[in-house]
Amino acid sequence: MQFGCHLPVYGPAATREVLLGFAHRMEALGYDSLWASDHIVIPYAIASRYPYNPTGDFPLAPATTFLEPLVALGLVAGVTARIRLGTTVLVLPHRHPVLAAKMLATLDHLAPGRVILGAGVGWMKEEIELFGVPYKQRGAWSDEAIRVMKSCWRDERVSHRGEFVRFEGLGVAPKPAQGTIPIWIGGHTPRALRRVATLGDGWHAAFPSAAKMTAGLADLATACRQVGRDLGSLTISARVGLPARQDSAVLVREIRELAELGVSHVILESRVRGLDDMTAIYEKFARETRPRI
Repeated sequence: MQFGCHLPVYGPAATREVLLGFAHRMEALGYDSLWASDHIVIPYAIASRYPYNPTGDFPLAPATTFLEPLVALGLVAGVTARIRLGTTVLVLPHRHPVLAAKMLATLDHLAPGRVILGAGVGWMKEEIELFGVPYKQRGAWSDEAIRVMKSCWRDERVSHRGEFVRFEGLGVAPKPAQGTIPIWIGGHTPRALRRVATLGDGWHAAFPSAAKMTAGLADLATACRQVGRDLGSLTISARVGLPARQDSAVLVREIRELAELGVSHVILESRVRGLDDMTAIYEKFARETRPRI
């Protein structure tokens, strides 16, 4: 199993010094990947329900620093040589797909073959509609965006005529180092799992229990059968919370359960207080927990 770390891209720790120091140390510790999440703005009034805590309240204040993920990963690419660079997840409606394709291919050109696009449709209506995408159509818009990005990475002369995006005869270079960029699609709804089966290279589950992962994989298997896709061709990954006070036995059991279900890449996310605090948390996992999995 491979393990990644969520970068300090928000809050007071989201600085050049902390970002570079953390990235350099995680690569030295043998972690496999570094990940950045995505919010462009934080509205002062949010009616949308945040899906990852019981209250539904977004945990960050509007004035919180939140780094743009692809710019942050570009900085990290310059001080690392091996570790992979991913988004968890890039909210597709936040960027025109040609621009997103260009930014991702540029990153992969400068960090050859190291980029993973974790992609999702987003949950915050206020943020998504700011960029001109109708909230209720964000799924269809994102499906089309993925097709546009793949064309940009693949074709010398790129054209597209779709429901949301239309253009003719564009050159989009550089291309990704390996001809494409793997897309791990987030979400657990039937529409999201169908997107994984038809357009993705993997499924990226957010904070799943073993029970939820089991149910999600059953639904994903159904979606794959419906389109003639081999479930085994997909990379299964999961974003998992890493508590500061780690109970190694509990973590080992939880991660082993995910591994038995087919999860091959776990992205760990700790609290974000500062470089020394974060480094200590991930060092403890690398020293005490990872060898037992």
